[in-house]
Amino acid sequence: MARKRVLFISQEIVPYLPESEMAHIGRYLPQGIQERGKEIRTFMPRYGNINERRNQLHEVIRLSGMNLIINDADHPLIIKVASIQSARMQVYFIDNEDYFQRKHVLYDGDGSFFNDNDERSIFFVRGVFETVRKLRWAPDLIYCQGWFSALAPLYLKKEYYDDPVFSKAKVVYSTYNDKFEGQLDKNFATKAITEGVTRKDVAVLKEPTHTNINKLAFQFADGIIFNHKDVDDELRSFAADLKKPTLEYPGDDTYIDAYSDFFDKIIG
Repeated sequence: MARKRVLFISQEIVPYLPESEMAHIGRYLPQGIQERGKEIRTFMPRYGNINERRNQLHEVIRLSGMNLIINDADHPLIIKVASIQSARMQVYFIDNEDYFQRKHVLYDGDGSFFNDNDERSIFFVRGVFETVRKLRWAPDLIYCQGWFSALAPLYLKKEYYDDPVFSKAKVVYSTYNDKFEGQLDKNFATKAITEGVTRKDVAVLKEPTHTNINKLAFQFADGIIFNHKDVDDELRSFAADLKKPTLEYPGDDTYIDAYSDFFDKIIG
């Protein structure tokens, strides 16, 4: 029997970014799932503060070169890859000069939220789907973590659902206490619309707050994980109303086994 395949779409991964709860899980969960017998692919944004030389990133020419149109502008998609030798794990990076050359992640040097984080998120998620399609690597499950990946469930269910690479995939979305103040660009919903995505699908993004972006992901996900005990109460009750399979964060010592069992349940 063929091994099940899990695609990881992560906002942060150690050692490429400093240690955080999300970056730690982004690094060790894929390894744990691989060690439990599944095939994996892992993606993250190539933020400009990632040291390419030290981390030995190199461009994958055969995967690069596509253009993604966001807000009527062309943005070239560049794919890079690096290896975490101790885990026998490759990490693919989504890169673009307009969005990911700055030397910061989501906030500038003064602590201000980048005003194009909405477009950066769209580019990242669509870039992952287009790259996986080019790889012809059909996942059984897509696991996405952090609000920066929140469009993945929507795009899977509305834009890529009839693509042979993604037609059998289920999606699990993990939320964190990675809250940002205020809202993303007010036109985020319009920019997120594609051939398969309608205005109605993104209605919750009329006010693109952290809470509403997570609600959008919950609406289209097959399973929801609360990756932190301090998750917004509004999100908890919203998830409960959806009556979808949900997993509370079980703690640092047992989360890999708990997530692995949850993934198996969702894959079916």
